[in-house]
Amino acid sequence: MWAFKAFLLPLHSSDDMMNKHATIIKKRSLADEVAGRLQEQISQGVYPVNGKLPIEPELMKTFGVGRSTIREAIRSLVNAGFLRVQQGLGTFVEPVFSSPTPIDQRLKRANLNDLNEVRQLLEMKIAEKAAQFRTQEDIQHMQDCLNLRQHTAATGNVAATIEADIAFHTAVANAAQNEILSDLYKVVSVYLKKGFEKIYNDTSVFLDTHQLHEQLLAAIVAGNRKQAWDMVTKIIDNVDK
Repeated sequence: MWAFKAFLLPLHSSDDMMNKHATIIKKRSLADEVAGRLQEQISQGVYPVNGKLPIEPELMKTFGVGRSTIREAIRSLVNAGFLRVQQGLGTFVEPVFSSPTPIDQRLKRANLNDLNEVRQLLEMKIAEKAAQFRTQEDIQHMQDCLNLRQHTAATGNVAATIEADIAFHTAVANAAQNEILSDLYKVVSVYLKKGFEKIYNDTSVFLDTHQLHEQLLAAIVAGNRKQAWDMVTKIIDNVDK
């Protein structure tokens, strides 16, 4: 506990000291300030998940505030889901940053229709941003992937066509210049690929949608954000038929 004291500014519970530290607290109440610092320490791992917080007297001494302030701060963090109070045992850190079902596992269990809905939402925004931020290098890479998609589809190579299709859409995602969108699409595409491998026995659907993909790329190259958005919907609607 003494390790934190060096970098924590002292807080005071008495009303006559509040004005003195008004510039530090910046219109936040003492309880809000304590809650904010406790939340920061939780996120930094000072108080680990399922770990027990120090007892009230220790927190009062650490933050230099009264019992009522500590209790109000704890209550606000409990309401926000960061802490839980177990009567007779103490106050513990809730695992608010861990998901009981990781997204990777959810995607693994999802059916192809659900994945396509997620894909459509992602790709519409991705295409719109790609039309706005694509570079000449992005354009060349997208065109190369699309050419490969057409070639492998024409030769009837299902596995290679699926790979090329995913590569094209990944190239579009990269052209959006948003790493989070790109990473999300790459995660989803892993399971899209597995779904495609199960349902497509030939390359006919890829040949049928090639012109739509060409139009999507043309919209991105032209910087037409609305048309790029609309083309994604047409592509996925056509695939779902």
